[in-house]
Amino acid sequence: MHTTKSGLFIRHGIILFFGILTVLPFFILISLSFKDSSQFNLNRWSVTFPFHWENYSAAWQAIRDYIGNSFIISGVTVVGVLVISCLAAYPLARMQFFLKEKIYFLIIALLMIPFTLTLVPLFGLIIKFQMLNNWLGLWGPYIASGQVFCIFVLRSFFSSLPEEMFEAARVDGASETKILFTIVLPLSKAIIATLGVLNVLNTWNDYIWPLMVVNEDRMMPLTIGLMVFQQRFTTNWGPLFAGYVIASIPLVIMFLFASKQFVEGLTSGSIKM
Repeated sequence: MHTTKSGLFIRHGIILFFGILTVLPFFILISLSFKDSSQFNLNRWSVTFPFHWENYSAAWQAIRDYIGNSFIISGVTVVGVLVISCLAAYPLARMQFFLKEKIYFLIIALLMIPFTLTLVPLFGLIIKFQMLNNWLGLWGPYIASGQVFCIFVLRSFFSSLPEEMFEAARVDGASETKILFTIVLPLSKAIIATLGVLNVLNTWNDYIWPLMVVNEDRMMPLTIGLMVFQQRFTTNWGPLFAGYVIASIPLVIMFLFASKQFVEGLTSGSIKM
């Protein structure tokens, strides 16, 4: 009994240790966001008073347009990825047609190609189609690259649903489209929410592709805008760290609202790697 309690105490201690390591950077970030230049230079790692709330006002004025651009980029991308992925994964999972398996394997083979290897040909296509400083230059590659993994996951999930359910719907006269929208998608809310969160994270935090495609300030997403903001506040770190805090808030709110579906999607056995 004593050994069991000791082991439990050690495990809890390890979990607590790693939990502190996870939370500590966020605490430091928030602490730094309330400092002025003198506080940052003299007491960088401790909490100092008074708090300088004006840092957040300055940061918001500087990055609010960039946040709006990131919402436009991520929102359209996620909707496009999920719609196309669902429409593609359903026939690959539940319907029979010529070369079905070969088409599926060709699609998932794209998972083995790193995104960095496609940057040069993609950029060449963007120039050829005159999509520089254009929303389509961001949406198109994001949707095209994001749907590959989603098709892989959704096809696996759709295939795991009971065949009897589909047979009963077909006997009642339901079309494949009606089966998809009235039966399959309602049962797939958790996995779709999980894929949505993952796609938002990928597009919201991406830096390389927007840097290549966008050079006009009016279209820059948050990742590029923060770099511009950093150049403006090179010696005044408080507003810069306040900008980082503001930039993380939408992702935190999204995860708070989608955390239940996200965890269900990860633990339901839907993602078969």
